Amino acid sequence: MTDILPASPSPSVAGRRYRFATEVVTVDNNDDPHNAASVPIYQSATFKQKSATAGGEYDYSRSGNPTRTHLENHLAKIMGAKRALAVTSGMSALDVITRLVHAGEEIIAGDDLYGGTNRLLTFLAKSQNIKTHHIDTTKAEAILPYLDPVKTKLVLLETPTNPLIKIADIPTIANYVHEKCPNALVVVDNTMMSPYLQRPLELGADISYHSGTKYLSGHHDLMAGVIGTRDEAIAEQLYYVINATGCGLGPFDSWLLLRGVKTLAVRMDKQQASAIRIADYLEEQGFKVHYPGSKKHPQYELHKKIASGPGAVLSFETGDIGISERIVEAAKLWSISVSFGCVNSLISMPCRMSHASIPAHIRAERALPEDLIRLCIGIEDVEDLLEDLEASLVAAGALPSKQ
Repeated sequence: MTDILPASPSPSVAGRRYRFATEVVTVDNNDDPHNAASVPIYQSATFKQKSATAGGEYDYSRSGNPTRTHLENHLAKIMGAKRALAVTSGMSALDVITRLVHAGEEIIAGDDLYGGTNRLLTFLAKSQNIKTHHIDTTKAEAILPYLDPVKTKLVLLETPTNPLIKIADIPTIANYVHEKCPNALVVVDNTMMSPYLQRPLELGADISYHSGTKYLSGHHDLMAGVIGTRDEAIAEQLYYVINATGCGLGPFDSWLLLRGVKTLAVRMDKQQASAIRIADYLEEQGFKVHYPGSKKHPQYELHKKIASGPGAVLSFETGDIGISERIVEAAKLWSISVSFGCVNSLISMPCRMSHASIPAHIRAERALPEDLIRLCIGIEDVEDLLEDLEASLVAAGALPSKQ
């Protein structure tokens, strides 16, 4: 990954391209008549027009709002996208994207997916006859038997996956898809990495999307989804759906997300550094750890090629469901909660929480361990996090007491 972002719809200061940490904190607001240092919240549902026949740039906030426009331009810049769109949640973002698929067409997706994604794909199969083929996306060639020039419409990738932290070779898979199915789109859920660490549109993906609730916002205080595209025509199709269904992000949440994303680089640097320490500690204690920053990860080298860091989410296995439950419940600094990417550290058992909507037999087929614990590292002092984690492991009987 390069330190300098590619050209984008939103010009930087004096037309110069800066490194990510500078770009992400620099929000263009050149059209503000009062030169506000922070983009204002245009908390208005509708906008006055100059005449009965001449409409202005904005008329109704469902269709567009100045605060949302500033947010979308800024997100396009940091994502390296031709255009970005902001909606009400990460699942809304995926829902908008899947509206591009019609009855009888097909989706190819991974076999380790976020529970909400799996739920939506199951719904599409039942209600609209849109079949999803689940494959092992860690093996790029596994996609080849399922590529159909007529039926294949979307190839949906998570990398790293949630919660097993598997890595997909985005460039190779994108090449396969574009060569064999020129009308199909490669879509990457980049929530786990954020644009700071990985930019799928530079790696060959057609669409990249995020749950803005996570790293982009970073503070547990809003829900949002973000979609970025390389192609204006695709963006227009997605915008049509957003406008028609009314799922565009409201002005106040747009302002919150724009404020939160400015600190993405400094938050991620801190969280990632702590995650590396915690992953090393768990491996030293003999646990099976899933984390792309570990040299024991089977795709450690691949991840280094497509991302500039391992991120701040990891999972580990204890070998015993009861022990895992006790570890989670003994934690004090780690809040028992779904989600990730925020300033506070979280702990959860995916099979009991974020992925509980996936039936048990499907979890077994996809080798999702029931004892798996997911850790989402925040910005607390890492020594406090390690001490609390160790105390939880000891209290649960996963480690012997030092006394």
